[in-house]
This record gives sequence, structure tokens and C-alpha cells, in this order.
Amino acid sequence: MSRIGKKPIPVPKGVQINLRDGLVEVKGPKGQLSQLLPPGVTMALEDGQIVTSVGEAREQRKFHGLGRTLVANAVQGVSEGFKRELDIVGVGYRAEVKGRDVHFALGYSHPVVFPLPQGIDVAIEKQTHVTVTGIDKQLVGQVAANMRSLRKPDPYKQKGVRYTGEVLKKKAGKAGAK
Repeated sequence: MSRIGKKPIPVPKGVQINLRDGLVEVKGPKGQLSQLLPPGVTMALEDGQIVTSVGEAREQRKFHGLGRTLVANAVQGVSEGFKRELDIVGVGYRAEVKGRDVHFALGYSHPVVFPLPQGIDVAIEKQTHVTVTGIDKQLVGQVAANMRSLRKPDPYKQKGVRYTGEVLKKKAGKAGAK
């Protein structure tokens, strides 16, 4: 059995769980999510905790930890939410929110307009610090990765969009003529 799959998922106060065939619906103070379970993984609600079980076949056992983690992320998302932070580094590089779009000035000849998907909120501090928040961990991470890909950090000048706390390895430029 999987070590992660064996751990029970604690259900916080204010979170409602609805277990159906291969589907877990989670409703909480921040919103509602539904998660499909991998084949062979079943869940049961016992003493305010969700317990995961799996069949004996190898094809089913390999999804034990995955199924538990997906449901645990849904429970955490509807109760606390997820957050990913980005920093914009570079002279003249900045971002601003206009309605459901984020407008980036990243050194291109035109501003880059990034539409926000449903369920994602963005806050911008000092025009160079972007905070992406939402209840779906996968969607928050994907939106942050898409924003980072608009101008990846340059290894030579260290300019671009990077995750907060990301450590970049700086490369030396040309050695020059001798």
C-alpha cells in the first residue's frame, strides 16, 4: 500500500463531502469542487475523516496516493485556497489588472494581455509583484506557469517573470576578444 494513500484526510469544519461512484464533491466556504477518482480507488467517510482504499490489482494500486492527494487538495482548496506569487524583474516591466484581464509590459513592442480563467483572482502590488489565488491547485499553478512563460527569466541579465523565491543561476557573458 501507498504511504500517502494510507493517511486519512481530515475534514475541517464547514466543509461538506458528497461521495458518489468515482466522484467526490467538496463544498466549503470558498467554493465547490468535484474530483473524479482514478480507477479502482474508493473513498469512505469515517469519524470526520476521508479514508482511501484500493483494489488488489497492480494497475489499481499505483493510483492509491494520487487519488488521496487529489481529494486532499480539493478539501484544502475549498477551506483555505491556494496562492502562487510571481515577481517581475526588469526596467519598465510591470503589470496591471483591468477587469478580468492582466496587462503586462514586458519589453515587447506591445502590451501582453492575459485573460484570467473563471475561479482565478489576481492581486498586484507595486506593479511588479503578482499574486495568483484560487481554490483549484492545478489551475492556480497552471495560470502562474503561463504568466511566467510570457517572459521567462533571462540567465544573463536576470530579467523576466519569475516565481517569488526562485533561485536563478546567472551565466557569464562573452569573454571578449583577446
